[in-house]
Amino acid sequence: MSRSSRWWTIKNLAKLFLSGAFPVDFTSFWFGDQMCSLTFTLENLYFFSCVYANYFPRISEVWTTCPTSRNWGIHYFIATLPYLTRLVQCVRRYRDTRFLGNLLNAGKYGSGMVSLLCYHYWIYAGTPRQGSSFVFFCFTESLSSLYSCGWDLIVDWSLFKRHAHYPLLRPDLIYTSQIASYYFAIMTNILVRFIWVIYIPPGGLSLVVRSAIAALLELLRRVQWNFYRLESEHLGNMDQYRVTREVPLPYTVEYLPDLSDDDDDDGGM
Repeated sequence: MSRSSRWWTIKNLAKLFLSGAFPVDFTSFWFGDQMCSLTFTLENLYFFSCVYANYFPRISEVWTTCPTSRNWGIHYFIATLPYLTRLVQCVRRYRDTRFLGNLLNAGKYGSGMVSLLCYHYWIYAGTPRQGSSFVFFCFTESLSSLYSCGWDLIVDWSLFKRHAHYPLLRPDLIYTSQIASYYFAIMTNILVRFIWVIYIPPGGLSLVVRSAIAALLELLRRVQWNFYRLESEHLGNMDQYRVTREVPLPYTVEYLPDLSDDDDDDGGM
């Protein structure tokens, strides 16, 4: 990465910590969405800091003092920072544009924060498969997954349009040679949005391994999401003539023959 690219990345990441202070552009909320897929990495920063600060290289007592179940409040706070950033950005965009859709988008990130709270409290309670903590965990995760998945497909990707040449897609497509990839993306996006169900079956893989699997799949889903989100943004810019080579005139221009040569000849006579 070149020096200018590094500076651009650092500058836009720094703007995330000042969300709400500046008008929100595409780059700002795009960076915020990328960070929302890194919650597993972010919340484990505290775990690794605890390990290296207190027990490295002696790690025999790590799992009794540093895990999420004992410090769930700190893990939850770090994990929700990207969601909080995006929520503030959506509120700021609503203040600037008065477009109600921005508040609905803020609700999506709010539901994600609530679901994370119930998830971390469920871990703190010992991951029981019954009781109030389990019920709230499943209910909030289901609500957040439905909310986010619907927003991904209908708003971010602009799919399920009427009169589309291909069912469930939109009239205008860029990846016309890869139509099957759209349907693959729809199915995998839905599946990964509900990846939290892997925590429910008792026994088998540990919670840490399941979390790592879920985090990896979420990263792959975000890479896939980027392609279709940028495609939708580009097509929207074209429709509103923010990106175009030619702007059609609101009236018909008839062709008029060029008489300049005839005028020159007459003048010469």
